[in-house]
Amino acid sequence: MIKYSELYACLYVKEFPAQALLRLRPDLQDKPFLVMEGEPPLQQVCALNRKASRLGVARGMTQVEVDTFSSVELLSRSLKEEAAAKAILLECVGGFSPRVEDQSEAYSFLCVIDIAGTEKLLGPPEVLGHDLLNQIKTLGITGCIAVSSSFHSAVFLAKGLSPSSGIKIVPPGEEAAALACLPISVLGLPAVQTETFSLWGIFTLQMLAALPEKELIARLGQDGKRIRQLARGELSHFFHPAEPAFVLEEHMELDSPVELLDSLLFVIAIMLEQLILRAKARVLALASVSITLTLEGDAIHTRVVRPALPTNDKRLWIKLLHLDLEAHPPSSSIFSLTVTADPGKTSKVQLGLFSPQLPEPMRLDITLARIRAIVGEEYVGRAVLKDTHKPDGFRMEAFTVPTNAVSVIAPGQPRSALRQLRPAEEIVATTQAQRLKAFVFREQHYAIERIYGPWLTGGDWWNPSLWGLEQWDLVARARDNTLLCCCVVRDQILDSWLMAALYD
Repeated sequence: MIKYSELYACLYVKEFPAQALLRLRPDLQDKPFLVMEGEPPLQQVCALNRKASRLGVARGMTQVEVDTFSSVELLSRSLKEEAAAKAILLECVGGFSPRVEDQSEAYSFLCVIDIAGTEKLLGPPEVLGHDLLNQIKTLGITGCIAVSSSFHSAVFLAKGLSPSSGIKIVPPGEEAAALACLPISVLGLPAVQTETFSLWGIFTLQMLAALPEKELIARLGQDGKRIRQLARGELSHFFHPAEPAFVLEEHMELDSPVELLDSLLFVIAIMLEQLILRAKARVLALASVSITLTLEGDAIHTRVVRPALPTNDKRLWIKLLHLDLEAHPPSSSIFSLTVTADPGKTSKVQLGLFSPQLPEPMRLDITLARIRAIVGEEYVGRAVLKDTHKPDGFRMEAFTVPTNAVSVIAPGQPRSALRQLRPAEEIVATTQAQRLKAFVFREQHYAIERIYGPWLTGGDWWNPSLWGLEQWDLVARARDNTLLCCCVVRDQILDSWLMAALYD
């Protein structure tokens, strides 16, 4: 295995505005497709696919010229979708090397990866290149890769490759020979210098590299020396690694306004698939998904769905989002949408050999979503006590499964259940010396045998909702010898007696 002191892999994606749009539109993959930019009526073609190029469409054509091709699909350029696709590609190549430099241009994506020393971990350059191409192919993007020990040589070679070329690897010391046949346009020189070389009859890098250095410096200055070194693959480069943040986000501007929920879910399914692929690449799962819809008049409609456990089950997410959007539909037509996910750790449950199988989290989440659609979100979840002694002093929070929860029940201890009555039922009470002696509950007369209390509670004296209660726990017996264990309270503000709960 050859060891390289410096080794760079350049990933080049041509027609990037078109590929960024096609990535989330699989129905257009097999059709002639082009992207327009500019304000009407001065729109021009800025990117296209090979099928459109074969029909005769070329970059720079106007809207009038494009209208002569009836079978061509066209969309407007979306800088937001390009930014999202670029972030995804940088994140993808970052999984092969932490040193990535972004060299993207206006209509193409280009980045250079420092892969020196990765042979033992990722294999030789051929294997790494194929793995990288397969990785970006799963993202719906096609590119080519050039590998060289010279940074600039890798960039120029990648620009000279066709999308079907795949990978080109240049052995050390053969950079000049590999660059020889490339046109001088790959250098990206200013128009003045390009015109000067054209007047001199210089059209390829081989012709440029053959020029004498001193004479070239005399005519172009030190810039001439730099250009000659670029053509020979000899110019050194100071690497500037990029550090993109890991954000699970997809954005799509719809071709036409969408009103039907089924059409919207079809688009969301494609975006979710991309988010799940990216999360799986980092051994993560989606903990929550947020959908932001841009409506007519620039109104914003945002919904957040968070299941009990992080998951990468696409069907579960689609069902949860379907139920949530049905319960909270947007008020008008949808023009664009952004899907953002929060990453979480994948959950695994270790079962015993003879223990029964637990219910699937998917069923729990869908059941909770259906209940929320019927009774409302504020009535579904888990009860959390407030910092108060007021009866029913609790709030509802979204249901979650704690990772370190342990339930312990001490054996051998008798336990009774308390069934609280909501709302509390009014009773007719008989008192003696401010103590309860008998009462009528549900048309049944009870005589008290044992009574405990009262326990006094009160609060909120600073609010209009002032409350004060006396609580009694008692054992009573009816005339038919039926025994009743219950909790009775007296509202001191209204001076009324209420049956609050029954003990089983």
